Amino acid sequence: MAEVFYVGVDVGTASVRAALVTRDGLLKTTAEEAISIWKPQPEHYVQSSTEIWQKCCTVVKRVTSGVQSSQVRGIGFDATCSLVVLDESFHPVPVTLEGDPQKNVVMWMDHRAAEQAARITNTGHRVLSRVGGVMSQEMQPPKLLWLKENLKESCWNKAAHFFDLPDFLSWKATGSITRSLCTLVCKWTYCPPDGWDPSFWTSIGLEDLLENNFSKIGSATCSPGSPLAEGLTPEAAGDLGLNPATAVGASLIDAHAGGLGVIGANVQGFDLPCKGLPITSRMAMICGTSTCHMAISEQPLFVPGVWGPYPSAMVPGLWLNEGGQSATGRLIDHIVKGHVAYTHLQEQVNQRVPFTGANIYTYLNSHLALMANSHSAVDLLGSNLHMWPDFHGNRSPLADPALKGMVIGLSLSQTLDDLALLYLTTVQALALGTRHILDAMREAGHDIRTLFLCGGLSKNLLFVQIQANATGLPVVLPNQAEAVLVGAAVLGACASRDCRTIQEAMEKMAKVGKVVQPDQELQSFYEKKYKVFLQLFSHQREYQALMKHK
Repeated sequence: MAEVFYVGVDVGTASVRAALVTRDGLLKTTAEEAISIWKPQPEHYVQSSTEIWQKCCTVVKRVTSGVQSSQVRGIGFDATCSLVVLDESFHPVPVTLEGDPQKNVVMWMDHRAAEQAARITNTGHRVLSRVGGVMSQEMQPPKLLWLKENLKESCWNKAAHFFDLPDFLSWKATGSITRSLCTLVCKWTYCPPDGWDPSFWTSIGLEDLLENNFSKIGSATCSPGSPLAEGLTPEAAGDLGLNPATAVGASLIDAHAGGLGVIGANVQGFDLPCKGLPITSRMAMICGTSTCHMAISEQPLFVPGVWGPYPSAMVPGLWLNEGGQSATGRLIDHIVKGHVAYTHLQEQVNQRVPFTGANIYTYLNSHLALMANSHSAVDLLGSNLHMWPDFHGNRSPLADPALKGMVIGLSLSQTLDDLALLYLTTVQALALGTRHILDAMREAGHDIRTLFLCGGLSKNLLFVQIQANATGLPVVLPNQAEAVLVGAAVLGACASRDCRTIQEAMEKMAKVGKVVQPDQELQSFYEKKYKVFLQLFSHQREYQALMKHK
């Protein structure tokens, strides 16, 4: 019998990727295509849904070119939680002041609606209890309100369909306008079984969305991985190079696909505290430019400053809490590349690359090991340098976008050693931020025993080890570097009915690659460093109050 495959498609911020994945979760082939980002004004970031779909077709054709289309049993899509606007005929509607119809996607990182988000938060409406009490400008209601208030004629009045990007992709593939619970629950305030809360939309000035049973934002919903319509339409199948009626699973936000790609792995044979316990004892961390902290529970748990609880938003039948750090990989890059010794670092790396293939971070990790020598742990080098890492505000657990970064312990020295120490301190501060989020989740009732990491930062071994050391929890890394693509393929496997549930597909396709244990000898060091960490935050609030005091 011919081998069967699933296709996972991941639309990230700047590129579209696809993978051909086996039923055991192994990536057979991958492909990637860049997508355009336009910044027509400060804080405005837009894309084209037409271009995104074209690039999806290109990468899917590439990864499936070596197999018979009949061997592909299902396809799943994930994407950033960007907002796609279409008219009654499903043609693009512009979201820019210039009115270019191809620029019809308000990106997730578009912050034009900060003032609208603050106004929505100030309503104190009951739906805000499921987003930690604060409406983020990266969610869809403030963006919709901005479009109505600023582009009423050119956009709002012409729009007939507002899609989250993952749902747009599944609509293009199947013709179905059924929305995934992942997108509607996490980014739009939808809450099953009751659904939309009409009083919320009316209270913020978007009562026109109630028309025709909320047809513009979605009246039919389903769990992620549910088969949509009759599978691929003939037109979409031709575009993608696959057979018509190939199963398509209801989509996910990209970070949630990463969660699916790691959190359900079978841990038998590994000495882990979550062994024999339900997957509610695990937290998935999708670590890249920013980091998402995904924890699931059997009952709804309300965690102050943490998004959720969201029903069936990642794993059907379970509740999701989503913490996060707004800048992680981005912060590390900012600290390292902004240092005066960065040029010296590049020179050192370029001398070694022909021999080792090192990048700046593997070089810095090696440099820190030399600084520590064999007598002590690298971590202890951070004893006298401390950071509060919220250079881009705090997403969780404080939900305060106005917080700023802090560094304590600087000198006049600007050597490569100083750069390495500042890099180490940044990594430690981010890990202590994870501990801060874990504490808030535990206080609300979560019992998390093991961390499951994926994403670009999970390839940095020092970052991974310090996450383990600072939290005192073991870290599991997947055996496939691209866990997000595995998570997208899980949706296709579920939709094809080859797997009865998402949980079954996760257990088959998500695999443990490596386990990183915490260094228990560093426990007291990180207890002290965490106390400093929390004091930095309280001091910042004190300083703000002092300066405001008349």
